[in-house]
Amino acid sequence: MSRGGPQPHMSAAAAMTLWPLCGLSTDGGKARIEEELVTGNASVLGSLHSVDGEGVVRMEDRFDTGIDDLWGAITDPDRLARWYGEVEGELFQGGEFRLRITLSGERTGRIEACEPPQRLLLTMRDPDRRPGQPEQLVNEAQLTAEGAQTRLVWEVRGMPVDLLPAYGAGIQIHLEHLADYVSGRELHIDDARWDELFAAYEAVGVG
Repeated sequence: MSRGGPQPHMSAAAAMTLWPLCGLSTDGGKARIEEELVTGNASVLGSLHSVDGEGVVRMEDRFDTGIDDLWGAITDPDRLARWYGEVEGELFQGGEFRLRITLSGERTGRIEACEPPQRLLLTMRDPDRRPGQPEQLVNEAQLTAEGAQTRLVWEVRGMPVDLLPAYGAGIQIHLEHLADYVSGRELHIDDARWDELFAAYEAVGVG
């Protein structure tokens, strides 16, 4: 990929919340309903913020599937492995885990809170973080049932503000992979997608 530099987007991939725990069920419905801001040639699902000097990426999307099914897609280790990475460890609140992310390597983390099927709070670390990358990121996902659909709001906090467009691009790519998975589609992996999204998030700027 033509990404250069310290590849902060790959660390951002780790920021894509892994939700490797808590009971789940598997409903059926499978198509995402996107709520996007179109910028140039890319559509962004997130917004970038600075809070007390730290960066925050906030993603919001709606899926045409039940809340239990979407919760299962982001918490069940077998399902998580199909679109994000392999997780192992103490998969309960207060437990520590290790994750091998398909696109960006190994991460460690702790499950801070788990309220199925509505909220998950994690802290994550990159054991091999590069200069300028954060020591720890906080990931929070909130799911809300809206009839037969489910709204997912997820925030990643703690990255450098100047790297927010790169993190936004990386996190959105994982959200798109989640949408592919729950819709029963093949994961769309395109090296040019990160470049499109990075430019779009740079244009959106930090709010």
